[in-house]
Amino acid sequence: MNIGVLTSSRADYGIYRPLLKAIAADVFFKLEIISFGTHLSPYHGNTVDFIEKDGFDVKYKIETVIAGDTENSVATSMGLTMIKFSEFWRSHKSDFDVVLCLGDRYEMFAAVSAGIPFNILFAHLHGGERTLGAIDNIFRHSISLASKIHFTACNEYKQRVVEIIETDENVYNVGALGLDNLEAFSLFSTDEMLRMYKIDFNKPTILTTIHPETVSIEKNEENIKEICNAFKKVLNYQIVITMPNADTEGIKYRKAFLELEKECNHIVCIENFGSQGYFSAMNHCSFLLGNTSSGIIEAASMAKYVINVGDRQKGRICSENVFHVPFDEKLILQQISYIEEVGRYNGSNIFYNGGATKKIIKILRGL
Repeated sequence: MNIGVLTSSRADYGIYRPLLKAIAADVFFKLEIISFGTHLSPYHGNTVDFIEKDGFDVKYKIETVIAGDTENSVATSMGLTMIKFSEFWRSHKSDFDVVLCLGDRYEMFAAVSAGIPFNILFAHLHGGERTLGAIDNIFRHSISLASKIHFTACNEYKQRVVEIIETDENVYNVGALGLDNLEAFSLFSTDEMLRMYKIDFNKPTILTTIHPETVSIEKNEENIKEICNAFKKVLNYQIVITMPNADTEGIKYRKAFLELEKECNHIVCIENFGSQGYFSAMNHCSFLLGNTSSGIIEAASMAKYVINVGDRQKGRICSENVFHVPFDEKLILQQISYIEEVGRYNGSNIFYNGGATKKIIKILRGL
């Protein structure tokens, strides 16, 4: 079986990784990776290099990113991605038995949309989820409609996919694929993290990733002000900030965090840890603060509490380790104080379903 895999960013690759390893190791499959989006952007760290360093051959590299992060830039990037992929699918539509697509990014939506007239058989991972504070919610459901096979992270999401596509055929609840990374990775020690990234995780550390809110765009400047003011006052922690992704107004957050790093000795910004480095950072940190899906999905399995700020992840199902607060300096500081009192999370993760990789492989083999 020829398996194509669409990957547009560090985020989806990090989730795909255990499945790609399993597909590559199985002689039943032929794996071909199709990279595009920020993977090929120097501004975002050329993250395609991480895929190749993991030993994968990236056969296709399709440049689709344009400069800027305004609404017009995002829409133009979507249009460019569709044009590039219309040519790609025309030339390669018979090369793949199944093409995997993941998540809810506008780049992924554009690549999948271009494949609809060519009747590409898409298999969608992480459908049925809900993020009311991001336009990604629209893209996710649209990708589900364009796909014929579905691998969801929990039963409630499975049921939502069934409602969207109006059939339960080929809809499977396999659990969250990214959790398989936690078993597959050998995590770096604090000494290794210090040597590789020049960050001392022996210090009490808050791991932070904050992306723009893309529904209520007018709130972003105030959100930046509130979170930066809070960070300035959290002096008993080292704050490690991973840079935001390529969303509308992401550059504003990026510039604010880099300025904050210059101003405050306890703040460190990093472009990209890579999957192994990121989960190692999560393992060593005290807790997470931000609005990224890794806080919702993976953090509970690493016994970490999460302060989820704002509305970007609003609507997602969460384990009991996640606390929701608005972008409000005072409330953020209060929640940090509360987590200091309760200590380490010792509950379960609702997204773990016994290993998603093996389930997906079995289903693909049986198609």
